[in-house]
Amino acid sequence: MTVHHLQENNSILNKFIAEIRDVKIQKDSLRFRRNIERIGEVLGYELSKSLLYGSFDVETPLGKKEIQLCKNDVVLCSILRAGLPLHQGLLNYFDDAENAFISAYRHHPNNNADFEIKVEYFASPAVENKTLLLADPMLATGQSLVAVYEAIKKAGFPKEIHIVTVIGSKEGVRFIKNHFPKNTHLWIAAIDDELDSKGYIVPGLGDAGDLAFGEKL
Repeated sequence: MTVHHLQENNSILNKFIAEIRDVKIQKDSLRFRRNIERIGEVLGYELSKSLLYGSFDVETPLGKKEIQLCKNDVVLCSILRAGLPLHQGLLNYFDDAENAFISAYRHHPNNNADFEIKVEYFASPAVENKTLLLADPMLATGQSLVAVYEAIKKAGFPKEIHIVTVIGSKEGVRFIKNHFPKNTHLWIAAIDDELDSKGYIVPGLGDAGDLAFGEKL
């Protein structure tokens, strides 16, 4: 797996990351969603540089111009519900992509810190031999992404996979490296050092789904 850690180089992306982390600013759910969306746009732009391009003629009012355009058949798949603002940011740039949605959540059968990942919903076009963009804002333990990938494989094997995430842990990155194909790319805005005893990223930002859409039961 190739890891593209965008915050290794300073850019305007830092501002968006700072605001989603800030305990005061992140309380504005509208701004939080918009910042996740903007981060998705930045990640999507950087990702687009790695795709396959071909020459196409574009007719203007005064003639024709040859332009290099993306040739990949892109399927954009987001993990519900936290992935929706990130999905929108990517869709702003990959506006002709096909769309897929999948649910994954932590199930605590014993009402303690131990959990398993439940995947209960998957709606997708065919992914066989296509370019899959798998979007999830938080990469904590990595177990959700692996469970989602196992479910997606039942619908076919993508030609290439690009995982797009906002904040991850070093442990989570290591975990998915061992479970995704070698030609997978991880596009990540920021990587934090630790997970707490419950498997949440420290310092992270909290629960991205709750911050975007409100607390759940």
